[in-house]
This record gives sequence, structure tokens and C-alpha cells, in this order.
Amino acid sequence: MRIVLQPAFVLHRRPYRDTSLLVEVLTLEHGRIGLVARGVRTSRSRIKSMLQPFMPLLLSCGGKGELFNLLAVEETGLAVPIPPGRLLSALYVNELLLRLVQRHDPHPGLFEPYRRVLESLVNAAGEEQALRIFEKRLLAEIGYGLLLETEAMTGAPILPHGNYRYILDRGPVNAAATGTGISISGNSLLALRHEEFKDPAVLREAKRLTRAALGVHLQGRPLKTRELLAATYRRHPLV
Repeated sequence: MRIVLQPAFVLHRRPYRDTSLLVEVLTLEHGRIGLVARGVRTSRSRIKSMLQPFMPLLLSCGGKGELFNLLAVEETGLAVPIPPGRLLSALYVNELLLRLVQRHDPHPGLFEPYRRVLESLVNAAGEEQALRIFEKRLLAEIGYGLLLETEAMTGAPILPHGNYRYILDRGPVNAAATGTGISISGNSLLALRHEEFKDPAVLREAKRLTRAALGVHLQGRPLKTRELLAATYRRHPLV
């Protein structure tokens, strides 16, 4: 298989053998791809400096099996200038993709949300909103979208002032009907649906829901960036 000049972002890289790198990228049309970038760690190579996280690229690659060979790479702009205080959040987004998106599984609906969350981390007033929106879109793209419009049992519309419990394998149900699930208000469900968070309490409830839903698919394995983020927020809480 050969892929030519595919828009991509680097998610992660690490040394491989003496002069090469193993690089994980998110591509527009082909999803996540693992690449061997041969010889790029030599002093004569200009490619190593391009293979950085948050750098928009065009790349060509080819091969068979799990890992492809990087054949060519071009910059299409400057790296997204993530502020130092939000770097962990951007790396958290990358780690989610590495853990939840299988290689060679096309996800054309993920590339634009990824680009947007990076831009939001640069420009938006609050990073928490950007992360919740991306988490919601990621769950939907990998086939585990949240039910945010109607009750799971009755199909009744979610009411802004209603009280619900979200059962992860079913959806929201009226809080009076069950004692299980994640307690959440109708306001929070609708805010997540419309991707608009004006109340910090609503944002906290949305975070509790998206993190619980992601946790099911992470199979209990902790995220390194989340642990670092939690430690940072304990010292400097944002919401």
C-alpha cells in the first residue's frame, strides 16, 4: 500500500535503532498510522525537526503490515503554538488517540476535531470546554457516542431542569427510576449535546460523564497525562 501526500499530525515519536524513529501519526483519510522514519536522526537529516507533535504535515508512506515506511514529508505551516500551561492537555488528547484509535482504521471524522481542539487550546479562554468537546466527538467517532437528546428507557426528550442518571451502556434515565449510573442534570446533558458550557457546575458534570465513558474503553489502564493533569489541577484548579 502506498499513501501519497496525506495531511497528518504527529502524535508521538521515539528512537528506533541507531538512526531512526518510530512515529505515530493521525492522518486525514487513513486514521492512525505507525511509521518507521529511517535515518532521520543523523546530523544530515532535515526531516527530524519536522516530525514534531502539533506540526501540520503532508506525508507519503508505504509498506505492508503494522508499520509503514516514511517516504517523504513536507511542512504545511508552523507548529500549533500550544501555550506551556496547556501542553499537558494537548498531550492528553494525543494519548487518547493513541490508546483508543486502532492503526489503519480510517476515521475521517476525527482529523478536523483534532485540529480544532489544538486551536482551541491556543485561543480559547478555557481549556476544559475544548477537552470535553473533543472527548465527546472522539467517543462518537469510534462508535460509542453518548445519548444526549432523549431518555434511554422512554425516548422522552431530555428536560433542562430534569435530574438523570447516565447508565454507560444505555444512556440517561430519570433519576427516580434507578439508583445506578452517573448523576447528571438535564442542563449538563444538553450543554454537552450543543457543546456550550456557560456554568462551571455544568462543565464539571460533563467532565464526570465523558471521563467515565472513556474509562470503559481504556479498560482501567490509567493515562499518564491524566495523572499529571490531576496533580497540576490540584495545585491550580481551573473549574
